[in-house]
Amino acid sequence: MKHRQPKRWFLTLLFSGAVFIIIFITMSITGTAFFLLNKFNILSAKPEDSPILSLLIFTISSLFIGTLIATIFSRIPLKPVHILIDGMTNLSKGNYDVKIKLGKRNPVGKEITKTFNLLASELSQTEVLRTDFVNNLSHEYKTPIVSILGFAKLLQKTDLTAEQQEFVDIIVTESSRLTNMTTNMLALSKIENQHILTDKQHYNVSEQIRECIILLEKRWSDKNLEIEADFGEFMINGNQELLKQVWINLMDNSIKYSYPNGKISFFIKDSENLLNVSVINTGPLIPKDIQKRIFNKYWQEDVSHSSEGTGIGLSISKKIIELHHGNIHVTSNERETEFIVSLPKE
Repeated sequence: MKHRQPKRWFLTLLFSGAVFIIIFITMSITGTAFFLLNKFNILSAKPEDSPILSLLIFTISSLFIGTLIATIFSRIPLKPVHILIDGMTNLSKGNYDVKIKLGKRNPVGKEITKTFNLLASELSQTEVLRTDFVNNLSHEYKTPIVSILGFAKLLQKTDLTAEQQEFVDIIVTESSRLTNMTTNMLALSKIENQHILTDKQHYNVSEQIRECIILLEKRWSDKNLEIEADFGEFMINGNQELLKQVWINLMDNSIKYSYPNGKISFFIKDSENLLNVSVINTGPLIPKDIQKRIFNKYWQEDVSHSSEGTGIGLSISKKIIELHHGNIHVTSNERETEFIVSLPKE
């Protein structure tokens, strides 16, 4: 037997009553004002002499007064709507601890409050389960993968046939990729659970970026990329290890999507209390709709490159930048793509 939802007449009556009150008050005020104006001969024309003029004045007055009253009264019933919208906005941003309270006497408000808070609790529990699952899975995967990688590297040093060497190289490559994947997943989980920035140091960020360029030299050399790093010495106050991960992630992404024989440029600009770091690569255009999702977890711009990464490097970078109270965004055209990181210097 199909369950029928109870009819919620209260909400209909509430809005109908509000409309009736607004119309009643409008007509009362307009009628009283019109009567007094005629009584004291303020209106030059009598209603019976000029019915069209009287009707026009009455209509315009009703519209003006009605709009004014509706604007004032609408703030009262719309307040719960604004509270609900704010709560939904928080949910969309991943803040599942948010709760709302729309009043105990209003049946509709009680029902909305109960449903919304239940939804927030369920989403919070789901997020906890997801995080625990990723943590446990990453830990369980990493140990055997590292063992496989270690033994495969030992096999590479033995006398093998060409075919055997090819197979072992594949094992090493794929094991390394899986190791990097689990490491990134653990790093993302750790960063997501961190709300306070610790281990801040005053250090030379220019030198750090140069070190990251050298660290990834083999990768950009394999694609014959030109590296431009023409900037001065800049100091910043931040977590050195976390920011190093940001520069590596951005450069790794630039190498991955740069055209062969292309170019990657680094620029650092000082702007009042901010330090702006730009990483530019000569690669394909990133459409506007994709630019909005590029920092989402486990999302990749090009599914054909899915084997090259996990799709969480930029998500980790964004979280690290936000921990430093900075921001990161991307711009792109047919010739190049630019990632801009803005960080407070202190």
